[in-house]
Amino acid sequence: MKPILLQGHERSITQIKYNREGDLLFSVAKDTVANVWYSVNGERLGTYNGHTGAVWCVDCDWDTKNVLTGSADNSCRLWDCETGKQLALLNTNSAVRTCGFDFSGNIIMFSTDKQMGYQCFLNFFDLRDPQQIEDNQPYLSLPCSDYKITSAVWGPLGEFVIAGHENGEINQFSAKSGEILKKAKEHTKQINDIQTSVDLTMFISASKDNTAKLFDCTSLDHIKTFKTERPVNSAAISPIMDHVVMGGGQEAMEVTTTSTRIGKFEARFFHAAYEEEFGRVKGHFGPINCVAFHPDGKSYSSGGEDGYVRIHYFDPQYFDFELEA
Repeated sequence: MKPILLQGHERSITQIKYNREGDLLFSVAKDTVANVWYSVNGERLGTYNGHTGAVWCVDCDWDTKNVLTGSADNSCRLWDCETGKQLALLNTNSAVRTCGFDFSGNIIMFSTDKQMGYQCFLNFFDLRDPQQIEDNQPYLSLPCSDYKITSAVWGPLGEFVIAGHENGEINQFSAKSGEILKKAKEHTKQINDIQTSVDLTMFISASKDNTAKLFDCTSLDHIKTFKTERPVNSAAISPIMDHVVMGGGQEAMEVTTTSTRIGKFEARFFHAAYEEEFGRVKGHFGPINCVAFHPDGKSYSSGGEDGYVRIHYFDPQYFDFELEA
């Protein structure tokens, strides 16, 4: 089936996210706009307007009531998903790089960049306490002095946050005490993206060191490695098959010097158990910045440096294969 092309951004896509049912797809880009689309036909539902800088991250809670966005305009904003109304504005000292709702949708976390003399912080707010929002006072604020957080997701049961750093480290931060519960250093370069499996038992990390790696969420045990020849910008785990999809390409500044064929702008499918690549999907005219599987596993989306979001439908059973003994 032909991919659905979503043209709602003027600059490169920074993140895409499906809601839990998978009927909506959220996309944010460097052009200050957050869009929401019907995933089934690519119709745009609306936009969340208010940011004045590049929007780095987006998340949606479990019942699709609220949307959270973090931006380079030094703010994290909470929106009403249905009406597009801004519910809360949390100002920060530096750009907001990652954000997310925990499983209950009551607690949000976001991390800020290390820039302009300010260090990187991981902040936790409880949305049930309006005073925290009003005073802009998180109930927990963790400084990360050494290396800034480049990607972060909630772990199972909302007990901790799994954060990837610019030096390739992965840490578990407790959402209650703020202490570092576990550490792992399997990557040699910056972690670009972290995404969990649908049941929150595993997560996949995409790194500049040309690999994506699969980890156990609670123990941070390293399970698998998927190798490519280019930096990996994003990776996602299929909810129904033992597959992962990865998107990458070279650095944005080197793109103009190569042809699209050499640029490796395909989405690449790997088998999660055998670590073997078994498929590629072309499409973007530039590196792929983010990938996401639909919760039913029958389609995936990718957002590129070219400012387009593409929804690709496929039949996963055609992808199921056994290696010859």
